[in-house]
Amino acid sequence: MTSEPSLAERLDGLLFFPVTAYGADGSVDLAVLRAHVRHGVDAGAGAVFVCCGTGEFHALDDQEFGACVAAVTAEVDGRVPVVAGVGYGTALAVRYARIAGEAGADGLLAMPPYLLVPDQRGLLRHYRALAESTPLELIVYQRDNAVFTPEAAVELARVPNVVGLKDGHGDLDLMQRTVSAVRSALPDSGFRYFNGLPTAELTAQAYRGIGVHLYSSAAFCFVPEVALAFQRALHRGDESLVNQLIDVFYRPLVELRNRGRGYAVSLVKAGVRIRGMDVGGVRPPLSEPEPEHIGELAELIERGLSVVAG
Repeated sequence: MTSEPSLAERLDGLLFFPVTAYGADGSVDLAVLRAHVRHGVDAGAGAVFVCCGTGEFHALDDQEFGACVAAVTAEVDGRVPVVAGVGYGTALAVRYARIAGEAGADGLLAMPPYLLVPDQRGLLRHYRALAESTPLELIVYQRDNAVFTPEAAVELARVPNVVGLKDGHGDLDLMQRTVSAVRSALPDSGFRYFNGLPTAELTAQAYRGIGVHLYSSAAFCFVPEVALAFQRALHRGDESLVNQLIDVFYRPLVELRNRGRGYAVSLVKAGVRIRGMDVGGVRPPLSEPEPEHIGELAELIERGLSVVAG
């Protein structure tokens, strides 16, 4: 009798971080969320990360969170892994982990703890406590106030159900040393790494150079055709198409994203609306992109699709 593959073994392809859909009254629209996720999985997503950064985890209460995770797991129905975001302080992270497990999630993305800037011992205490509270496998999101030294990353990788590190910090020197340290200390661990920078395609080539092949794709939310074309070109070594998509779509998208606070979420959501799915706006404290920026995004989408079509 063979055991089920672990979350770490199942993760492959583009990692899809759907937005959370809201109706006209501002409440969560589960039907539209399911349609958004269905469209992404049908397009070729390798995994669905629900209620994470792009999904406005910070803006959902625990009941909304549980309802979203349950709706997504029901929609996906085992076709690809479903990973739910958890966060805040240790007690609340444990609570959200329990809710995610009850809702059917396959794993958890553990986001940085709230507000404080802990030392390495404190970070390890937090993630160990979270891991011990759940049978689900965890991926730890490294960014902001949760950045690990290579030595601490080795200790993190020793925790049995911590299976990966998603890097949103962007220090390639640190990541290379981390990958090397974990590989040297735990050569058979199967610990996974992910490029989790906003618009990760812009740095995907650099991360591949240090052995980090998986990445999250915010653009997949609204232009899966472009995101998949880029990934396939990257994997087959088609530098011409990779560079063309960077020059025509991804670099201008990053420059547009950097023109507004919170655009890593609100601009993505605007892109989904441009493509014809009414997922609503963003909740406070985020605000909507400026109208001219939405117009520029629409033009970028057309240019990216034109490259793929051509």
